[in-house]
Amino acid sequence: MNDRSGPVVGIIPAAGRGVRLGESLPKAFVELDGRTMLDRAVHTMIDSGTVDRVVIVVPPELAGTPADELVGTGPAGRVTVVAGGAERADSVRAGLDAAGDARFVLVHDAARALTPPDLCARVTWALRDGKDAVIPVLPVADTIKSIDTDGQVTGTPDRATLRAVQTPQGFDVALLRRANGDAGDATDDAGLVERLGEPVHTVAGDPLAFKITTPLDLVLARALLASGTAARESAEREQER
Repeated sequence: MNDRSGPVVGIIPAAGRGVRLGESLPKAFVELDGRTMLDRAVHTMIDSGTVDRVVIVVPPELAGTPADELVGTGPAGRVTVVAGGAERADSVRAGLDAAGDARFVLVHDAARALTPPDLCARVTWALRDGKDAVIPVLPVADTIKSIDTDGQVTGTPDRATLRAVQTPQGFDVALLRRANGDAGDATDDAGLVERLGEPVHTVAGDPLAFKITTPLDLVLARALLASGTAARESAEREQER
């Protein structure tokens, strides 16, 4: 097995506008209980104890903002702020360019703001253990239908073989750079690796790592924080480790 030591760098693409959320500012900067989603995502990575540095990729007009103004003074010394591009894939490439001597990278959505730190740790451990591409997944609860362009059902996939994909997605840095070399746009980094014919492995995801995309998602996230559910469940998982 090749050397699995070396730095782990988190990349958070946060340059998107997030229009579906219905807020007046970019999604990553919407607050949950007094803290932005971006701030929470950065702390998730740092608090995992497995991520050495974090690159946050922001709208170009915010690229000159000091890190401590975006994520507080605690993790600011381990955070680099860079400008993103027009598409998500452009922002991931910008993050990779700023990843320096990273051995592995974890690409994480700021919109998955309640992700527990131990999910980042699970992905990192799988990378250290010999996997080059790792994604967290959950079983699919709903019945899924495939349809044609007219909206007519064409089939019912066996949901036992289906999984919902979350982030952070972890990769050998050289593999992800190769996958992103000429990728156009992509919403799923693991899909780019699959196009190369490389294997992608899975670890157990977490219900709290849901993506805050719509106003209803935002209501759910704020309700979980108000009730203490998110913090309580995360603490219980830490005790089980």
